[in-house]
Amino acid sequence: MDEKQELLSLLSTDAREDVDDIARQLGTDAETVESLLDELESDGTVHGYQAVIDWDNTDTEHVAAFVELNVELDRETGYKEIADRIAKFPEVESLRLVSGDYDFAIEVTGDSMQDVSQFISEQIAPIPEITQTVTHFIMETYKEAGIDFGDRDDDDRLSVSP
Repeated sequence: MDEKQELLSLLSTDAREDVDDIARQLGTDAETVESLLDELESDGTVHGYQAVIDWDNTDTEHVAAFVELNVELDRETGYKEIADRIAKFPEVESLRLVSGDYDFAIEVTGDSMQDVSQFISEQIAPIPEITQTVTHFIMETYKEAGIDFGDRDDDDRLSVSP
C-alpha cells in the first residue's frame, strides 16, 4: 500500500491524530504527511473531517431518517441534475444514487419527526421528477462510520438459571 492509501486508512480511523504520530506510523516525516494532506484536500479526495456523534448521549433533540426516492427522468433531466437540487438542502446529510428498487437514498435530519416529515412532504416530494418517497425513521444507532456505540443495555445483572 502506498503512503497516500495508508494515510487515508489512518484518517478514516482517527482524523484527529497528530501529524507527528501519523508520520511515525507511516515511517516518514511530518512535512511529508502535511504535504500529502494538502494534496489529498486540494484534489478533492478528502472533503472534510467530522466527529461521529452519538446523539442519544446529548441533550439535543435529533431525528434522522433514511428516505428512498424514486424518480422519472426525461430528456432534459438526468440523475445529476436531480441530485444537485436535493443536495442543496441543509437537512440532507447524505445523498446517493443506488441500485435496486429505488433510485436515490438520502439521509435527512431534523429536530423532530414532524420536522423531517414536513421537509420530505414540502421540499422533496414536490420535485417534479420524484415519483415516490419512502421514509424510514432511525430508532436507534448502534454503529456509525465504523464506530461501535457500545453496549446500550443498562442491565448488567448476570442471568440466573434454575
